[in-house]
Amino acid sequence: MCEELLDNFTEKLELINKSGKSVLERAEEGIVLCNTTLTKLQNFVEKEDFEDKAAEINFFKNIKPYPMSYLIYFTEVRSCELDIPKAGVKPKVRFLEKEIKKINKFFTRNNDFVHYMEQDHVYLDPQFFTRNFRNNFPFTPTINYYQYPEFSTSHDMLWAKVQAMYRFIHYIRERLQEIQPGHESLQLQKSHKLLMWSGSKTSLVELIYALYASGDINHGTVDLSSIISSFEDFFNIRLQNSYKTWSEIKARRVDRIKYLPKLILHLEQKMQRDDE
Repeated sequence: MCEELLDNFTEKLELINKSGKSVLERAEEGIVLCNTTLTKLQNFVEKEDFEDKAAEINFFKNIKPYPMSYLIYFTEVRSCELDIPKAGVKPKVRFLEKEIKKINKFFTRNNDFVHYMEQDHVYLDPQFFTRNFRNNFPFTPTINYYQYPEFSTSHDMLWAKVQAMYRFIHYIRERLQEIQPGHESLQLQKSHKLLMWSGSKTSLVELIYALYASGDINHGTVDLSSIISSFEDFFNIRLQNSYKTWSEIKARRVDRIKYLPKLILHLEQKMQRDDE
């Protein structure tokens, strides 16, 4: 059930991101979607609970933080859009620079936990991601995003906020680029040579979803639409209806994953040729 809920959440999230509405409108719609999804997950936990500690850890470490991180992200974006000065480049830039400082302070304050999660450690997972220890390590965010004692551990909210802040950094950089192109807070982007994707679009969609599922881009915090857009820009291609293509891949009766095994085969053949 949780997998189905998250698939549905992802699909609706993509529709919001591609709606063409303003940032503020998308944030408000996203908040509603996240709250609805979290309520359904909460009801599931209240009715079913968990088979064992491993299932509980998986839920509070990998499942709940996904919509929770977007709720925090959309809430922060909404607050930023409402509070940013309405006129003047310099006041807007100063405001966004302060937001960057807040983000940096957050990561500095939680550096040990961020390092623990990014190194894929598990030895503290029972303390961080089961409800038995939630009173030992209280984490109280400045905004009460979504808190219910029986639906929280000591660190699931913190982990969600870490992921949300990575997304929020991306949002701040985009806003700075809009307001003042070339601002020093922006990372310099290296221009790349013109590359064209010459394989099938279905193969590219399979590759993109594999990278998205691995969580190896931006520590797993980047949304699917951003990855798709980046690949479109890099390979000068347009992937309309990528979610429909993904649904068709999942609907294959035999060998649902076709492109990735082909990549493995070609790489192994390349290694053999090099050895010879």
